[in-house]
Amino acid sequence: MSDSVTLADVWKAFLETDRKMRETDRKMQETDRMIKEVSRQIGRLGGRLGEFVEGLVAPACKTLFAERGIPIHKVSRRVEADLPGNRRMEIDLLVLNTDAAALVEVKSKMMVEDVWDHLARLEEFKEFFPEYAHKRVVGAVAGMVMEDPVIQFAVGKGMFVIVQAGDTLRFANEQAFVPKIW
Repeated sequence: MSDSVTLADVWKAFLETDRKMRETDRKMQETDRMIKEVSRQIGRLGGRLGEFVEGLVAPACKTLFAERGIPIHKVSRRVEADLPGNRRMEIDLLVLNTDAAALVEVKSKMMVEDVWDHLARLEEFKEFFPEYAHKRVVGAVAGMVMEDPVIQFAVGKGMFVIVQAGDTLRFANEQAFVPKIW
């Protein structure tokens, strides 16, 4: 018996390694395709969850704001505006009456970063929507899940906070709360 390796043996091993590498590459490409598809589906699900939450909050706005002395005539979902320079704004819920507008940001889980983003929208709202420049503008955030620090932060910034309470929605703000006017 010889312990020597022939060129044919090396070539055979090389071909087998090459075949395994091509198979691994094919499997990796398939895994990448599957990850992209799952990510796309999760993104769609997240969007649908957001739409679902908006659908729950929109009808409650009329009652909630009316209880705070702000009668509501119209609730519009997903109001958008564009300005030059690729500037864009989307309002989840625009709640209107004759002299006031409430901009409501809706999330399934509201985070402090979302409140900061909404504060920026409130500052720029009348620039994007000059047709409402004469209205008193108030801000509100709504979430199915909202931790106390987020609630306190939003209230501290002068916004109404809409939270889930059992099978209904309510303001987390004290009855004496006075919102900031933008």
